[in-house]
Amino acid sequence: MTKVFSPSSSLQRHNHHVHSNRRPCHCPYCGMLFKTNIYLKCHVRIHTGATPYPCRHCSECFTRPNKLKTHLLKSHNEGTWLTYHIRQKFSRSDNLKKHVRRHESVKPYVCSECAKCFCTAAELRLHQSVHLDYKQFRCGLCSRW
Repeated sequence: MTKVFSPSSSLQRHNHHVHSNRRPCHCPYCGMLFKTNIYLKCHVRIHTGATPYPCRHCSECFTRPNKLKTHLLKSHNEGTWLTYHIRQKFSRSDNLKKHVRRHESVKPYVCSECAKCFCTAAELRLHQSVHLDYKQFRCGLCSRW
């Protein structure tokens, strides 16, 4: 049976994976929550040490395919670099886009608490922790929050 592409299902999937705060998948090792099983699977490799992406040129193995791709570009000159103003090289187009956004001062990610703007969703998520009532991280040397 052929799956029919539906723009509405694609949009729903996008909204669920990108914009939803729902995180039904939890790590059995540390309890961290994830939006999808794919993100969880990648995370679990931190705990298990699994490196399922081997380099075909040397003995190095990687936890993620994008790490292997970057290794192939840097170490074995395999693949295509994406360049920006000659000096910068990027192995992935989304990293190039983020870099260009920074130069153009485009900050599409806005904090709902204080209206501060950020270039990337990751920067916004990191910032949002300042609005939480509890401290997430404790210093390993002095135990201060």
